[in-house]
Amino acid sequence: MTSRFITFEGGEGSGKSTQARLLAARLKDAGQTVVLTREPGGTEGAEAVRNLLVTGDPGRWTPWAEACLVNAARADHVARVIRPALDRGEWVICDRFVDSTRAYQGAGKGIADAELCELHGRVTDNLWPDLTLVLRVNPVLGLARAGGRGDVEGRFEAHDGAFHARVSDFFGMLPDMEPKRCFGFDADQSVEALAAAIAARVSA
Repeated sequence: MTSRFITFEGGEGSGKSTQARLLAARLKDAGQTVVLTREPGGTEGAEAVRNLLVTGDPGRWTPWAEACLVNAARADHVARVIRPALDRGEWVICDRFVDSTRAYQGAGKGIADAELCELHGRVTDNLWPDLTLVLRVNPVLGLARAGGRGDVEGRFEAHDGAFHARVSDFFGMLPDMEPKRCFGFDADQSVEALAAAIAARVSA
């Protein structure tokens, strides 16, 4: 089977990291070679950038500074991990990718979507996922879930409710904006039921 690049997207507390792990395990059980990774992160350098992005005061970076940091990490991640795995014929499952940039730095912080997509194209040589699974959750519920984790990487969670509402609205619209690539799922269901629905979509 040829390689596939699958991304998980969603707001805080949507459960995407859990579902990414479950899908990777299911594919491995089916005999596929799978690389499970995340953004920002995935390489030593990108993980260092991640620490700059997800810790500290919410106002630590301007929107464009934040977008540039995200894309610097992504450039390294794609060059060192994602493209080599795809070239080897492996599956890549990534917890967040370009659509999180469009949601957080775009819809959330006001950078034009076209400008972010152009920047993404430049730093990745126009690499886009084959399939994007969007987990949609009410931002109030999602933030309550995320807060319960006691996560030290809480910089984005500390943004105000209006910011998270804009991020949520973007993810809510994304499957309708790009229906060939993006599919939406209600994250307010059991982990098992959501995993089954995602597996059915991937199989299709």
